[in-house]
Amino acid sequence: MAHLALDFGNTSIKAGSFFGTQLSGTRTFPDINALIKESEYILEHSHVIICSVTNDHLKFIERFGTSLRALVFTSQTLIPIQNHYQSSATLGSDRLAASIGAYELYPNSNVLCIDCGTCIKYNFVNAQNEFLGGAISPGVNMRFRALEHFTNKLPLVEKDEDYVKLIGQNTNESILSGVMLGAIKEIQGMIEEYQLSYPDIKIVITGGDGNFIAKHLKKNSIFTHPNLVLIGLNQILTYNIEKK
Repeated sequence: MAHLALDFGNTSIKAGSFFGTQLSGTRTFPDINALIKESEYILEHSHVIICSVTNDHLKFIERFGTSLRALVFTSQTLIPIQNHYQSSATLGSDRLAASIGAYELYPNSNVLCIDCGTCIKYNFVNAQNEFLGGAISPGVNMRFRALEHFTNKLPLVEKDEDYVKLIGQNTNESILSGVMLGAIKEIQGMIEEYQLSYPDIKIVITGGDGNFIAKHLKKNSIFTHPNLVLIGLNQILTYNIEKK
């Protein structure tokens, strides 16, 4: 039977069905209640792996824990790469799963995975298949909300993926320039810093804002993959099943 990978994020739950290493389909659920209602879909799978940055997965385990063989991905879970992060217990499971997804696509390579979601997360795996760490900064939507929340007069501006003007000529445009172009330039600058140390590095962009960010970056050795966390989770699940 198929395997199910579940990524419980801050804004939605992403699900991926796998037959072996092949991703056969994905679904997105707005919350845990919407996911649990899809019991027929869930029970099509024999094993499930769960990556969660919230506690919503506990409700899923309570509902399906006796029907599915479930693995919750934690710092104690066996993984197919070496983790050299100094505080592995506080490392977000989604960051490590994305790195293992990048490793699955480009084994024995220097790979920087950039997850452009609620936060922008930089995750680096070297050619020895060692996760070394990376960086975290606010995501695009978080930057918009922060400007409105922490000031008295700046408005909450909606993301505009078509915005390209450097010089904003009103307050909304100025915020769009600072947030949209600022995020792009931050990511481009980080990529260039990594390339100085690892000229052969491969860059993989994922996450909800991944396609928007990628189309504005210099294209050398940059790839986009929207399902990198799910691929990594399936690789972790398969690795643990084989180790039993």
